[in-house]
Amino acid sequence: MIPLIVLVVIIAVVAFYFVGIYNHLITLRNLYRNAFAQIDIQLKRRYDLIPNLVEAAKGYLAHERGTLEAVIKARNTAFDASKIAAQSPGNAA
Repeated sequence: MIPLIVLVVIIAVVAFYFVGIYNHLITLRNLYRNAFAQIDIQLKRRYDLIPNLVEAAKGYLAHERGTLEAVIKARNTAFDASKIAAQSPGNAA
């Protein structure tokens, strides 16, 4: 009778050990799937933000174009004024 009880206990311990290993493997598999799902979410979010970034860059480009044209116009006006002043130095106020 005692050897039968010992055998049942050994089988139960081995069964619990394998159940524990199985549960641990399932936990690791779920963590793995969750990690890759999070990566996919971040990649999709980044992909969805690209059009907004392009639109913002286009808007800023229009602002920069206007600013650059104003600076070029002011520089040309200043250059022309200095050229006129150099040609007739006696007329300076």
